[in-house]
Formats: sequence, structure tokens, C-alpha cells
Amino acid sequence: MACTSTRPSPASPLPAAGAELLAQVARLQQDNHKLARINAALIERIESGMSQGNNPYTTFQHSVVLAEQVRERTDALNQAMAELKASNHLLINARLRAETLRGEQAAAQKAQESERWIRLITDNVPALIGYLNADLVYEFTNKVYEQWYCWPRGMMLGQSLRQVHSEQHCRRLDAYVARALAGESVTFEFAETNINNQERYMLRSYVPNMLSTGEVVGIFVLIRDITERRRTAEALHQAYQHLEQRVAQRTSELTSLNDQLLKEIDERRRMETRLREAKREAEQANLSKTKFLAAVSHDLLQPLNAARLFTSALLERPSETLVRNVSNSLEDVENLLSTLVDISKLDAGVIKADIAPFALSELLDNLAVEYTQLARAEGLELHFIGCSALVRSDIQLLARILRNLLSNALRYTYKGRVVLGCRRQHQRVLIQVWDSGMGIAEERLEEIFQEFKRGDVQRPDQDRGLGLGLAIVEKIAGILGHRISVKSWPGRGSVFSVEVPVSATAPKSVPTPCLSEPMLERLQGARVWVLDNDAAICAGMRTLLEGWGCRVVTALSEQDLARQVDNYHAEADLLIADYHLDNDQNGVDAVARINARRGSAIPALMITANYSNELKQQIRELGHTLMHKPVRPMKLKTAMSHLLGQTGPLL
Repeated sequence: MACTSTRPSPASPLPAAGAELLAQVARLQQDNHKLARINAALIERIESGMSQGNNPYTTFQHSVVLAEQVRERTDALNQAMAELKASNHLLINARLRAETLRGEQAAAQKAQESERWIRLITDNVPALIGYLNADLVYEFTNKVYEQWYCWPRGMMLGQSLRQVHSEQHCRRLDAYVARALAGESVTFEFAETNINNQERYMLRSYVPNMLSTGEVVGIFVLIRDITERRRTAEALHQAYQHLEQRVAQRTSELTSLNDQLLKEIDERRRMETRLREAKREAEQANLSKTKFLAAVSHDLLQPLNAARLFTSALLERPSETLVRNVSNSLEDVENLLSTLVDISKLDAGVIKADIAPFALSELLDNLAVEYTQLARAEGLELHFIGCSALVRSDIQLLARILRNLLSNALRYTYKGRVVLGCRRQHQRVLIQVWDSGMGIAEERLEEIFQEFKRGDVQRPDQDRGLGLGLAIVEKIAGILGHRISVKSWPGRGSVFSVEVPVSATAPKSVPTPCLSEPMLERLQGARVWVLDNDAAICAGMRTLLEGWGCRVVTALSEQDLARQVDNYHAEADLLIADYHLDNDQNGVDAVARINARRGSAIPALMITANYSNELKQQIRELGHTLMHKPVRPMKLKTAMSHLLGQTGPLL
């Protein structure tokens, strides 16, 4: 926008000078007219004298005088004409100057009017408008510009940029001003603080005022307040971001719901698959139970029948051999029942693996010693190859797998040997049981792990069992995550392998308890209370414990025990309680009530047929010792010795 400063100019003297020149020209014209008339009269006189014939000399003399006068008059006239010409020239110049002055005055008036309109317009524009010359001096500012920077009206004109603004403000503008003075139009955003100390965002535009020669003689300045626009843009940006977040959130939620729906669909499919599998397993279980009843009716009644026969003979003729036979028959019954209980627990998912690192030699050395004697009793040899590897597994469950594999090897081997050893394969150890038995046909390798599947050929003096050994092996291996494999060569033998992962950490050292003579001596004279709701078990316990030198009190209920032991205040060293009592009572609560009435608590040994981990954890937290039925006498003796020695419970 072009801006013109309209400062008042001094009055020109040209009109007065023109009037004087006009007056002088008028006088000269009058003189010239007079001379012309005189000249005409003289000429007329001369001509009339000549016509009358006057004296020639006089005439000549008079002519000379007249000529001189004419010459003088002519010179005067020429001078007057020259002066008139000069006056005319001056008059023309004066007229020209007057016309020029009138044009300038009209232009100035027009410029003043234009400036007035420009200022009227710019003062009402909601923007800061100004003009700086090449020396960065303000030559024009509108009302908004002056109000923004708090300057009085018109006082900013003639002030330099650095006089109007602070040094810091000018330093921030220097780069943009330099670009404008170099002929570049510059537009940029600039944060400023207004008179109310509120930060405002300004959009500044510097437009160079450039001549046709390319010289920059000034800068047009246009400043607009874009604070609200910027805030609106930021609000829109935040709203957009918030909208994007909401969209992303909703998309994520929809994706999550979709994934959840897909998972539910997959879960339903899996549930349907599991239901079908459960139905098939239930059908197989029903078939298995039918087979079980058929098998157990004979295999379980056989040793019971033998025990009854031996017992009848023992009543008629006491004999140590008959007692041993009765014990063996009952042991067979116990083994059969234990196997069936194990199968039931595995099917019900009661057994949980307790994975921990341990030295494989700790397990294999004991198995080698145990089964070397059993192999010799069968007329076979057991070769053992030791292994010092550290593995991760449940030592008790892994021992059960290997016992079943070794027992099967001995059962189905007529002659030769059984080999127990290991092979290292990368991060795993293969525990292998080799035998030189009759082998297994290839088409039967898969079915041998099914329940109630037994080999057709075995030693004639061996019991046929229930055919559950390898089924138990497969179920326990599934719990442990160990792979079982088998290879067999009919007529030459078989090899069963168990893959166990190698452990990178060493096991914690656990002291091995031993049943020393001092521990056995603790049973002599020990005061033991037995609480069981079965009279036969109470009688059996009394007979067994008194045989070990204990002083025994047996009771069928808490009230019965209280009557016999002075309401629980009698001296006692150990309390043996059955977990399941009459009237929905249990041994854990009974022990708590008994110890609550005593000054000092009695160590408790809990006996139960409940194999759940919850009960095991509960009894462990209470500090009691837990034993599962059927109770083996040697294990009972060891547990009692530890409790009486106050060496802590043996779980």
C-alpha cells in the first residue's frame, strides 16, 4: 500500500509577481502606443512640408532633426519592445509557474485527501499497518499499530525501529527485516506480549517498496493477530488428536471385542471338541470300568482267597511260613489297590508335578541297588551304567515311571539281563531300560500303553498283574512333559526310553534321614495316642505300636479319648489321628481342639486316603506330618522316630 506523508508546505509568492508583471506590461503597451502615435504625426508633418515646397536646407535640417528624433524614438521604441518582449517572457514563465503551482497545490490537496481516506480506512482495519523507509524510520502507522505499542497519536512517525521497540524485540526481527530490505517478501509468525502481559501470536508480513531500478526504499508492514485462530487450530488439533485417540480406542475395543469373540468362538469349538473327547473318554471309561470289573474280580480275589486259605491253615497249625504267605498275599492285594488308586488319581488330575533340579545319580543309584536284588531273585542280571547329569523333573513321579519300566522288564524276561543306563543328547538325557525278553510285535507297540493290556508271554511264576503299569507310565509322563519311546525286536528284547531335560542349576542339598539306633530307641516307652473311628484299625495300631515298645491309648472319638487321658491333660509324646472321623468331623480340627486344652501341643501324625494337594498344603502349613493309606510299617516307624526326636515333620 503506497503511503504519502502530507505535511503543510509554505505559501508560494508566484501569484503577486504575476500581477506586477501584468501591470508593467500594460504600462509598456501604453508607452508603445503613444510612441507609435508620435511617430505617425512626425511622418505626416514631414510629408506635408515637402509637398508645400519649403526651403530645402531648412527642409534638410528639419529632416535631420526629425530623423534624429525618429531614430531616438525608434531606439526608445525598440528598447520598449525588447522590454515588452522580456516582460512577455517573464509573464509566460510566471503563468507557467502559476499553473505548475496550481497543479502542485491540487496534487497536494488530492494527496492530503487520499491520505485522509487511507488513514480513515487503515484506522478501522483490525490489523497493524505501518511503513518504514530504508533507514527503518516510521513514516506511517495506523491507529491500531499505535494503540498496540501504546504510543500517542502521531508520535511514532519519525521514530526509528529501535526507538519504538526493545533491543530484544529488534534482535528477533533483524533477520526478517534484512530479508525484506534485500527485496524479499517475508511472512512469519511471531509471539509477542501485549500491554496486559498476555502472550499473543502475530502473523507479520514485510513487503519491500521497490523502485523500477530494483532499489528498496522502504518496507510495508502488515501485522495480524492470529491468537484466536492459532488457539482454534490447536483446539482443532487437540480435538483431532482426541478424536483419533477415541477412534483408536474404539477400534482397539472393537478389535479386542472381535478378538474376544473369536477367542470365545475358538473356546466354544475347543469346548465342543473337549466335550466330544470327554464323551469319548467317558465311553472309553465305561468300557474300561467294565474291563476293570472283569479283571479285578479275578486278580483281586486271587490273593484274598490265598490269604484266607493261609489264615485258615494258620489257625489250625501256626507256622512262620504261613504267616509269610499271608503277608505276601496281602501285599499283592495292597499293590493292586495302590495301582488302581494311582490310575484314579491320574485320571482325576489330583497328582501335580513338583518340578525341581536334582542329580540323576541320586535316583538311579537307589533303583539299581533295589532292582539288582529283585533281578537276582528272578535268576536275571541287572547291569547299571551310572550317570552324573543334573536334570529337572519330579523325582518321585520319575521314580514311579522307572520302577514300572524295570518291573515290566523283569516280568517279561525269561533269561539274560536287564540294563539301566543313560544317553546324553544335547540338552536332554535319555534314561533307558533294555531287556533281553521276548520283545513286542510292531503292530502292538501303540496298544501296550492302553489300560488292561498285558503281554501274552511272561514268566510262568509271575503274576499277570492288571496291565496298568505302562498306562500309568504314559499318564505320569504326560504330567511331567517327558516323551516316552519304545523300540522292540521280537525274540530279542525291547528298550524303553524317557527324555528328561538337563538342568542348568544345581539342586539344593537335602540331608538324607536314616533310621539309626538312637531313632529306634525313641519308640521305647513313647506315649502315643491313636484316634481312629475304625475299631479294627485301632486294634491293629495297638498291636503294632506295642510291639515297638510304645505305650498306646486308642480311641474311636474325641470324647472316648478325653475319658481315657484325663480330658487331654495326661502326658503324651505323639498323637496319631485319622483325617476322616464320624459325624463329619476331621482329624485336623480334632488335633486343634485337643492341643487347645493342653498347656503344650502334642506333635501330630495325620493318616488319610485323601491325596489332594489342598489337604497336603493345609497339613504342611499347620506343621503336622501326613501319611497316606495304606500305611507301610517301616515308613510309619521312621516318621514316628523323627517326630519323637523333634527334628521336624517328615512329609
